[in-house]
Order: sequence, then structure tokens, then C-alpha cells
Amino acid sequence: MGSRGHYRYHWQSHNVKQSGVDDMVLLSKITEDSIVENLKKRYMDDYIFTYIGPVLISVNPFKQMPYFSEKEVEMYQGAAPYENPPHIYALADHMYRNMVIDRENQCVIISGESGAGKTVAAKYIMGYISRISGGGPKVQHVKDIILQSNPLLEAFGNAKTVRNNNSSRFGKYFEIQFSPGGEPDGGKISNFLLEKSRVVMRNPGERSFHIFYQLIEGANAEQRSNLGITSLEYYYYLNQSGSYKVDDINDKSDFQETIHAMNVIGIFSDEQAMVLQIVAGVLHLGNITFKESGNYAAVESEEFLAFPAFLLGINQNRLKEKLTSRQMDSKWGGKSESINVTLNVEQACYTRDALSKALHARVFDFLVDSINKAMEKDHEEYNIGVLDIYGFEIFQKNGFEQFCINFVNEKLQQIFIELTLKAEQEEYIQEGIKWTPIDYFNNKIVCDLIESKVNPPGIMSILDDVCATMHAVGEGADQTLLQKLRMQIGTHDHFNSWNQGFIVHHYAGKVSYDVDGFCERNRDVLFTDLIELMQSSEIPFIKALFPESLQAEKKGRPTTAGSKIKKQANDLVSTLMKCTPHYIRCIKPNETKKPKDWEESRVKHQVEYLGLKENIRVRRAGYAYRRIFRKFLNRYAILTKESWASWHGDEKQGVLHLLRSVNIDPDQFQLGRTKVFIKAPESLFLLEETRERKYDGFARTIQKAWRKYTARKRYVQMREEASDLLLNRKERRRHSINRNFVGDYIGMDDRPELRKFVGKREKIDFADTVTKYDRRFKGIKRDLILTPKCVYLIGREKVKQGPEKGQVREVMKRRIEVERITAVSASTMQDDFIILHEQEYDSLLECTFKTEFISLLAKRFEERTQRKLPLKFSNTLDLKLKKENWGPWSAGGSRQVQFLQGQGDMAILKPSSKTLQVSIGPGLPKNSRKCCAKCISEVVSRKWCFKMVIYIASQIGKTSHNSVHNSVHHRPAPGYLQAQPKGTGSKMERPSLPQPHSINKERNQRLQPNLDFLRVPDQGAAGIQRQMTNRPPPGGGRPKPAPKPKPQMPQCKALYAYDAQDTDELSFNADDVIEIVREVSWFRGRLQKAISEV
Repeated sequence: MGSRGHYRYHWQSHNVKQSGVDDMVLLSKITEDSIVENLKKRYMDDYIFTYIGPVLISVNPFKQMPYFSEKEVEMYQGAAPYENPPHIYALADHMYRNMVIDRENQCVIISGESGAGKTVAAKYIMGYISRISGGGPKVQHVKDIILQSNPLLEAFGNAKTVRNNNSSRFGKYFEIQFSPGGEPDGGKISNFLLEKSRVVMRNPGERSFHIFYQLIEGANAEQRSNLGITSLEYYYYLNQSGSYKVDDINDKSDFQETIHAMNVIGIFSDEQAMVLQIVAGVLHLGNITFKESGNYAAVESEEFLAFPAFLLGINQNRLKEKLTSRQMDSKWGGKSESINVTLNVEQACYTRDALSKALHARVFDFLVDSINKAMEKDHEEYNIGVLDIYGFEIFQKNGFEQFCINFVNEKLQQIFIELTLKAEQEEYIQEGIKWTPIDYFNNKIVCDLIESKVNPPGIMSILDDVCATMHAVGEGADQTLLQKLRMQIGTHDHFNSWNQGFIVHHYAGKVSYDVDGFCERNRDVLFTDLIELMQSSEIPFIKALFPESLQAEKKGRPTTAGSKIKKQANDLVSTLMKCTPHYIRCIKPNETKKPKDWEESRVKHQVEYLGLKENIRVRRAGYAYRRIFRKFLNRYAILTKESWASWHGDEKQGVLHLLRSVNIDPDQFQLGRTKVFIKAPESLFLLEETRERKYDGFARTIQKAWRKYTARKRYVQMREEASDLLLNRKERRRHSINRNFVGDYIGMDDRPELRKFVGKREKIDFADTVTKYDRRFKGIKRDLILTPKCVYLIGREKVKQGPEKGQVREVMKRRIEVERITAVSASTMQDDFIILHEQEYDSLLECTFKTEFISLLAKRFEERTQRKLPLKFSNTLDLKLKKENWGPWSAGGSRQVQFLQGQGDMAILKPSSKTLQVSIGPGLPKNSRKCCAKCISEVVSRKWCFKMVIYIASQIGKTSHNSVHNSVHHRPAPGYLQAQPKGTGSKMERPSLPQPHSINKERNQRLQPNLDFLRVPDQGAAGIQRQMTNRPPPGGGRPKPAPKPKPQMPQCKALYAYDAQDTDELSFNADDVIEIVREVSWFRGRLQKAISEV
């Protein structure tokens, strides 16, 4: 991380109390009880994240935690693994850096049951990656779309369930696409199995999708009038479950956030209006009721037809016709004939609900497609995938949707087992690594029970066969399904049946499924009558949502919902297998959705079925890190000269050479056939730290060379400007005319005792030790400091009282603001004397680097006053004294400094009462400039410096990757059609809204939910198999590798004794050893004990 100041200190670092262990691989006892106890300790102390090696365990806190701010983003960005406490940002940063460095696609699989916090975890990952990745305005636009897609899809795809107030009722795999430089420049969303049935029905105590409630609560007056918005109780689709409000959800403000998200994504305002119009149309469709008329269905109150017909742009009579009858095609004797069949009440209700579900599902697909078009890029390079999918769930009544959801979770559990338990152990065997196998429950047997095609066929295959033979709304089809299941798979260990359905022994426990409606929902057929009805709409937007060609000849068996989700799940598994996976295992601590509430049995059940104990045991007995030889050599080639820039020879020997170069113990690693395996994370940290130091050294070399070049260039210019100030006005010293300007001659960076007198953000232009002369011309050492604002003179005094009495301390003797200086005087000879003239009194100084000081002072004076600094050159200079409050000099007065021609380069001083005579020999002529030979050496030095920068950059570039910033091609705002005029899009006159009293009151009966299903489920056959597995004892702890010795500072030994003459000098004796801390103009050292002479 480097030096990030206070960002290095995390909120947890101030907690003295230790809450369990950060990484459960370090637990002393590996049992379910010890895992649960460790998680509980951390949860109660607000530590919600814990590691199992690279796997992150996240416990839902049911409250906002304090450690997701910019401070944490800075702390985890670029930090080594385990450098900071466990955090989702650490996993996200590791994933992002792996993608950039290794040029490999990454993915994170977030799993857990409903309400465990998966959606929030996905948001934090996308938010973190968005913050740390660079880019300009176009990249920022893509980032905004990525972040704003969450509230938009949550509005149309999330709902309150008994288990979770913001439950995802669809699956989402979000691929964030990056340029080679690591900038997000595109993206793609794949969505799975939207729970359409929630639009028309749901369990007691639950809500429909958030958007319906947002529209009713957040619509303005014009929208309420145009869309027929009234109260929540008015709409049958909303009032049947008796749940309207959610404690931690503000539907009104969320509605504005949804509208803002559509604007950011680029959905036209007219398209937004159409989306909301369809949402309202679905609500009004639900208020259409039917009555029985001669064994057939008839609309009970036709006034309820008017508003949905108006909002959907269709004819009211045509809507009534299509809801109560259906056109069926029959073939007889090679001829086809169409007949109209009148529906009964049950069939009419089914048709109405099918239309409502289709409208909402197609609007959802339109939004997903709009997001994808807004982020579309021409070609894919690298991506990070975030899988946020519905969690495993059990309700009082579990139908077809719960069956599909739990099947997908079985597949995700299988991926975790395949890659963390099964594949890891198989890899050790393949690579010839010594290994004792660890048993675990493999849920592949459950996946096969559900999705197998033959021998025996799975539940989905049997379901599809039954659906292929059913007609219309087949009341007996569900019972036929149940009979076939009993016949073909009734003896399976993970399957049972009961009078209304069947039971599957999932990895997370037994779930009872009610077969009522299974076949109808699996068919997922939208009759052609309804498609024709929507294609007859006057609104082009609605027409475009139904693009089917009804004239095309239908071949083969129609695709069912079950076969779709099975294909999507297998495609998802294939996609995830192509990426480097990362895992977040979310745990739900309670069913009350309250913070600090811990249900021991529930957490223990999740720990068991997630296989955390087996995961810990594999990590402890195994190796924390493995890499193929070639990639290991590429990453750590910089560690030695022999391997840089590429290793020539056997790859295995190259890896061994690198490991030995950092002194990793042989028992801390093993070399397989194609990979290196490193046991302890500390060994990996040592490799990473050494690598960082090497790269840091190269970077510093480049910086040093570049700074040297720019500094030379700047100081040459400054020196020329300084020479012009003194040209033809003052003689120059022989060795000063070609001297480089340094600026800081006393090392202010290492002098906090001096730095404290200067402003916190003031830059040091010049600092040197000078001699200041008082009214009696007695010389006193002072530190002269020049900043853009002020000139400081710092002296030393002994403390006269207090605990520090007798000690010498730095004291500010004078502070002069630059603009208050009236002039600077100097002689015409080669001496070092200058006088700073100020309104109150003057200061006589002898400064070795006077030319540099005067030039910098003149520059700062001009910046602050917009005029030139007055410079006076004379061999007789007047000095104004400070007024004293006591003694014979209280009146102030003046002194005079006279300069006489003498001999030699050293000034000889002869003070008298009011005059100081300074005699010095002649210097270089007043018109002297720097010599040409020096100019040539300067040019050669610059060229060499620049070539060195280019050479080092090219060497590092051999192993680093060039950043190519691909432009994001922004398309017009996505949509299925061109922008429509404002309004509803229909030419029909808006009808009046019917009164709610005409709705069938019997439909509004409230049902009290039965919450027995919230109890911890029976573990079933999967739990029994987990308990029966024989496990060998866990592996012991590992010794940590020895730390690398600290680098030694250069040292020197004193030949003679020396007594300090000033406060900033060091006294020492013969044979004392002095560590050289810094070399500026003088050596700065630290005294150590004496050693004998060698």
C-alpha cells in the first residue's frame, strides 16, 4: 500500500478486544460448534466478515455497518491479502488485480439462503471496482450505468417475502468488461427465471414486485390522473396478501431513484412513460373479474375493462373477447380449421393472469436489454462476473418457482464442491503431491435426480413429458405427474412423495413441493390470441414487446420453463468454469431480520450444509497457493538477475531458484509435475513483498533519474537568472559560478524541530545555516529558511526553567513576510555578506549560497508584490538596528559595513563601535558567466539521464502490460422503437375509474400466514450422509518462515576523538561506530557503541 498516512489504520485496529480468529483455518478445534462459536463472537462484536483461506464468510448484520466508506476503499486498494482485517473489499481488490496482472477473467459466486445478504454483497463489489478503476468521462458513464442498473432491476425484479424484505426474484450474472488497462468500458447482464407468478399471486404476508408500490406511492398528480392511480387496497393483485408497507423500504423515494436510474441508462422519457403505463395497466387488468353464465365465463363488471384497454391501447370489446374465449386450430383430413372455444371462469382467470405476467416479464426483458445496449462494446477483452442469484428458500407452500430456484442453488453448491473440495484433492494426486483424502458430501446425486435425462429420468424430464401430452388447463395433469414420479424415481434415496406432492432431500435440507400448478407453470405458454391482441395495440412500444411471427409453422415440442432454466443453469456453470472463481458464503443469523439476534441452530445448519468444516480441513491439510511454473516465473522473475527478464532453462529449476532466493524453507512448498504448491500464506506474502520492493526500487530509479533531469534543467535556468541579477554588478567566487543549486542544504525533511516553525503546507525553497551579525558585529549561527511566504531565522537557546532546564531548544528569532522586505544590499566584491532591509530593522547575514538565496527571494517577491525586488550594490552599506527597550541602544540607531580590497578569498573582519570593515581579495570579473566546458558536461549528463530513464522503463515493460484505453462507443438511448409523443401513446379517451365497491369482495379475504416453515429444515438424506462420512484427523499447524533480516545502514569508524562545537554537531571518541543516516551537504549520523580496531 505504501504510505497512505492515516488510511493505514482501520477502525478495527483500535479495538483491543480480539473477536475469535480472522481466518478459521487457524481454529484450534475444527468442529461445527467451534465454527459457529467463532462466527458468533465476531458477529456480536460487529465483525461480519471471516476467512476460510480465500473463501469469504459473510454474516448478515441486518444494519448498516461503519466500514464501507472511502477510508476503507483507500485502505484495501492494492493491499496484500491478510494485510488488513477480513473484508469484501479485500476479495474485490484481489479479484481486480488478478484480472489486470494475469490477464484472466474472474468471477465471484455469492451463495446463501434467502435473506443472507447476497444482493448487498454484490452491490459492494460493483461499487468498490467502480471506485478503484480509472478512466475518463466515457468510462465514468459506464460505471454510472453499472451502479444504476441495481436499483432499476431491483424495482422490477425484487419483492418482500416472509424471509427477506428485498428478495431477488430473478437471477442475475453481471459481467463488467474491462480494457487492457483495467478500465470498465462495457458490460453485460444475463438474467434467469423471473418469478412472473408473483405479479398475480403470492404467499400471505408477502408483496408483489417493488415497482407497483413505488408507482402508487411516488406518482405525481398528473401521473395519478393519467394512469388511474388510487390506493394500494384498490388493486386485487396487491390486496390479496395483506402486506403493503415494509419497515426499511421507502417506496416514494425509491420511485425517484428508479426514474433517475432510467435516465442514467439512457431510456427516453417517452419510453419511461410507456413502462409506467404498462405497470399501471397490469394492476388494472387484475381488477377484471368473471362470473359463471351458462357454464361459461362472462365479465362480471364491464366498467373494469375500460381502463386497462385504454392504458394498453386496445379495443375494450376485443379485450373482453380474448379473455373469455380462445381460438383453437384443429386438423382433420389434411385440412385445418379454426374454432372459437368459450372459456369457463377458471380458464378466463388463467388467461387474464397469463397476460399480466407476460406484460411484466417483457417490460423486465426490455429494461435488461436497454442496460446491455447502453454498455455494449464491439469486442470482449477481460471481465469480472458477479453472480447475484436467488437463495435457497423454503415456504409454507413451495411450488414450481421454488423448485427451480433450489435447483439452481444445487448447481452452485456443486460448483463450490467441484472446485474447492473435489478438484483440489484431485489436483494434488495428479501433481504427485502427498495427500490424505478428506471425505465430504457431493450433491451431484441431487442434481442428477432433478436434471438427468435417462436411466432414470430426472424430475424435469418427467415433467416435460407430462406437459407435452396435456391440453388447455389440464386439471388432472399434476396428479399424472405425481404418479409418474412415484413410478420412476420413487425409490431414490433423496426423493419421497406425499398426497399433494413430493419431497426432495436438497443439500440444505428437505423441501416439500406441492404439485398443484406445476405443469401449467412449466408449460409457460402465452396463447396466440393474447399475442394477437397485444399486436393490435395502437401504441408502437407495446407492439414492439410482442414481436412473434404467428404465421411461422411450429415444429417440435415447445420449450418449457423447466428446460429453459436447466439450460441457463448449465450455461452459467460453463461460463463460471472458464473464469478464476472467488467465493462469498453468506449466512443468515436469524429469521427476525434484527441485528445482534443469533439463532444457534439455524447458523449451525447453514455451517453444516455449506460444508464449511470440510472446507477448513482441506485448506489446513493442503496448500494455500498453487501456480503453474510458467506463470510463477513470469510473476516473480524480477526477484533475481538470473530470472530477469526471462528464465532460460528448465521451468521447474527456475521456480526452485526463485524460492531459494527469498529463503523459503523447503518444507513450506512442494513442486508438482506442472505446478508449484506453497503451504503457508506467510510464504506467499514474503514473495509478494520482495516483488513489490523490487518494483518499487525500479520505480524509484526512474523517478530519481527523471527528477534529476528536471531538477538540473530547472536549476540551470535558475542559475542563469541568478547570474543575470549579479551580472556586471558583483564579483563572483571562483567555485560558485558553475555550482548546482540544491535549495535545502540542512535536510528539512529530517528536521522536525525546524519544520515546526514553518506552515504545514509551506514549501521549502531554501534552507542553510548562516552567520547573523548583531549590533556589536558578533557572529551567531542561524538557520535561514525561505518559503514562498516568509523568511525565517531560527536560533538556539537554553531553557531557563521547567523540567527541560539547561537543555538547548530551537527558537524562532525572526520571521519576515516576503512582501515586507524593502530591499537587499550587497557589496561589489566576492564576499558572502548580504543585508535584508525591512521596515522595522535590518539583518546582516553571511550566507555562502547568497546568489541562490537572492534569486529565489527575488522570484517570490515578484510573485507576491508584482514588482521587482530592489537590489543595491555598494562597498559601503548602511544597517538599521532594532530598537531595544533597555540599555544605551534603546533608541535603535544604525551601523555601517565597509568593504576594502585585500588579499585571498577569505574575508577578514575588523569591527569597531559602529563600523565593520571587511577586506577580501579580488574575485572573478563582474561580467563572468558559466564556462562552455561545463555546458557541454551538462548536456551530456542530461542525455545520459534521459537514456537511463528510457532503458529502465523498457526493461520493466518487458514483463508489464501496456495500457490500451479503448473508447466506449455510446449508442443512442436504447429502446425497441423511436421516441413516441408525450402522453399514453393511445388515441382513445381516458375512461373514468370504477369504484372499488364493485370488485368481488370475496377476493379480498386476508390469510394469516403459517410460519412453521421458517424453522430449521430437516436435513434429510444429505444431512445423514454428511454425518456418516469418516474424516481423518486435521493437519497440524505450520511453522512460519523466518523473516528476512533488516537492511543495514552504511557505517564509518572514528579515527580521532571530536568535541561538538555547536548544538547540531555530534561528539564522539576514537573507534566509535557511526551509522550514516543521510548525506546532504554534511553527513548526518547516529552514534553506536565502540568496537575494537581490526
